[in-house]
Amino acid sequence: MGLKRPQWQSGTVVILEHESKVLRDNALGDPSTRNLAVWLPPGYNEGSTRNRGKRYPVIVDMVGFMGSGLSHIAWKNFTENVPERASRLIHEGRMAPAIIVFPDCFTALGGNQYVNSSAVGNYGDYLTKEIVPFVDREFRTKASRDHRACFGKSSGGYGAIIHGMKYASTWGAIADHSGDAYFDFVYWHDWPNTLVELAKYRPRKAAASGKFDVRKMEKGAEKGRDDGRVRRFLDTVWKKEKVTMAEGHAIMNLCMSATYDPDPRAPNGFRLPFNLETGEVIPERWREWKKHDPINLVEKYKRNLKSLRGIYVDCGSRDQYHIQFGSRILSKRLAAARIAHTYEEFDDTHSDIDYRYDVSFPFLSKAIK
Repeated sequence: MGLKRPQWQSGTVVILEHESKVLRDNALGDPSTRNLAVWLPPGYNEGSTRNRGKRYPVIVDMVGFMGSGLSHIAWKNFTENVPERASRLIHEGRMAPAIIVFPDCFTALGGNQYVNSSAVGNYGDYLTKEIVPFVDREFRTKASRDHRACFGKSSGGYGAIIHGMKYASTWGAIADHSGDAYFDFVYWHDWPNTLVELAKYRPRKAAASGKFDVRKMEKGAEKGRDDGRVRRFLDTVWKKEKVTMAEGHAIMNLCMSATYDPDPRAPNGFRLPFNLETGEVIPERWREWKKHDPINLVEKYKRNLKSLRGIYVDCGSRDQYHIQFGSRILSKRLAAARIAHTYEEFDDTHSDIDYRYDVSFPFLSKAIK
C-alpha cells in the first residue's frame, strides 16, 4: 500500500474510561479502571433525521498476547489500523457500518486468554457482563447477541472461539484468526526454552556450586509448584524496560499456566505443567491445560456453537507456532459435529496478518447485520 490519504469518511474513535467491578482486587494487582476505545462508523454522528436514531451492530476486538485493544487504533506504517480498514471496507460496500470496540485486557503477565482465572482475572465476565452492557448503554447499538460479534488473532482468536463456545448468549458470530489450539503442538515445544530461562533464577546455593541432588532440588517441582525461581524471574522482568524474546516467551508460558491451571493455594496462584528441574511433564497438570483446548471442547459446547450465526476460522499454512495443525483439527471436529463454519488457510506465517480482516469483517458483517 502506498502512502496516500483515503478519500472516504473515516468514522470517529472515542475513548472512554470504564471502572470495572469484575477486575477489582485481581490477583496481579492490575488496574481495574481501563480506557476503552470505541470506533463509530461514518454516518453515526451525522445530524440527519435518518441517522439520528439509527442503531448499529457491534464487533468486539480481542487482541493477541502482549497487546491491548488500544494498539489497534494506532497509526501503522504502510498499512491500515483496524478503524481505517473497516472504513475502507464500508466504502467499498463489502461490509455494513458497525461499531467496533477495543477493550484493554493487558495484564502483568502480558495479556490473557479472555477467560476467567483466579490467578489472572475474570476477563470472560469482564467482557460479557461489563463491557458489552456498558457499550450498549453508551451508544446506539443493536443490543442483542444476533447483532454482536467478536474476533481476534492468536490469543484473541482463542478468546473468540472460546467465547463462541461458552458465551453464546452474548455473541452471534465469531472470527478466530490463528487462535491457540492443539496445545500439545502449540505450547509444548517452547517449554524447554522457558525452563532454561527460569533456571537462571534457581535457588542461589545450587546455582553457585553447580552441585546438587536433583531429588532435593525438585522438591515440590514434581507437583507443579514454584521453588522461588518463577517469582524471582517475574520480579526481575517487571522492573525491566526491555524484555528479551526469551523472557517474553517465558512470560507467555507462565500466563498460560495461570490461565489454564490456577490454584490459589499454590505459589503465585497457579501450577506449572513441567518439572522445573527435570523437564518431565506432570500428567495431572497437563490434563488441566487440555481441558481448555478448543479441539477438546467442540462436543461439550456443540449446542452453543450450532446456535451461532457465523463461525470463521483461518490460519497461515506456515504458522511458526504450528497453529495450522490445531486449526485443521478444530475444523475437522466442527465438521464431524455438523457445526456450520468456514475454514481457510493462506500462505503466510503467524505475523502481520491483519489483512485477513478483509475476509473476516465482511463475513461477520453479513452474519450480524
